Amino acid sequence: MRNISFTSHGTRCEAWHFTGVAAEPGRPCVVMAHGFGGTRDTGLLGYAGPFAAAGYDVLVFDYRSWGDSEGTPRQNVSCRRQREDYHAAIDAARRLPGVDPERIALWGTSYSGGHAVAVAAQDRRIAAVTAITPAMDGAATLAHVVRRAGPGTLARLAGHGAIDLTRAALGLAPHHLPIVGPPGSAAMMTSPGALEAVVPVAGPTWRNEVCARAALAVGLNRPTTFAGRLPCPILFQIGTRDSVAPPSAARRAAAKAGRLATIREYPVDHFDVYDGPWQRRAVTDQLHFLARVLR
Repeated sequence: MRNISFTSHGTRCEAWHFTGVAAEPGRPCVVMAHGFGGTRDTGLLGYAGPFAAAGYDVLVFDYRSWGDSEGTPRQNVSCRRQREDYHAAIDAARRLPGVDPERIALWGTSYSGGHAVAVAAQDRRIAAVTAITPAMDGAATLAHVVRRAGPGTLARLAGHGAIDLTRAALGLAPHHLPIVGPPGSAAMMTSPGALEAVVPVAGPTWRNEVCARAALAVGLNRPTTFAGRLPCPILFQIGTRDSVAPPSAARRAAAKAGRLATIREYPVDHFDVYDGPWQRRAVTDQLHFLARVLR
């Protein structure tokens, strides 16, 4: 593993590059980034390592304003910017020595699972996508929050988002919310067990805070609208107990992808795929899928 960097819209993004163990020319490369509020050092090495051991190059990057990457305001989730960063990372991966530029696979989880679908629909050269516990429909996510926690929760988050946007307009420092917190707290994700699941796998650059304006954009993030335009095979890995990204939305996206979609379902919640036996099962299924579609 070595540190490299690339530029996305004038801002430097930091990445790890793993070279496939065979180190032969013409290798496929898997481009990876984290979900909502995640950094490359938080639970992704458990996937990147097995990919490299199987002979793939891997590029794991931090979005602008997250982790080791540059960019302001810090801790800001912007779907548009993050998808731009994915495109920049793909360009960097295609230039890596020994990488086959026509065998680039995208790997995403949660928010980045949705990003991977949208980016692949825009870049017709992408060879494969894996999306694990993907956030495919923000509107469905908001409806799920209302059912679980009541409309007052959304109203409070929207209020915090408005405060943050007002501060931005006045040139003031961002107003942050926790990314994960206990049920009933003022955090973006408050499902039971979320905080306890994330903290043990969090890396040294991860901070439990996000610009509150992200709460106002959740419903606008609908990568499911891109699913019917995918140019390549995709593996949807769905947690049947997912309390953050509704599994029904992922199933609908898979139906739109049609014959290009492979579906695997697991009896897990949203954050159970970053460690433990279900993580190992998930990466095994990803390796089988990639070996089949990237031959």
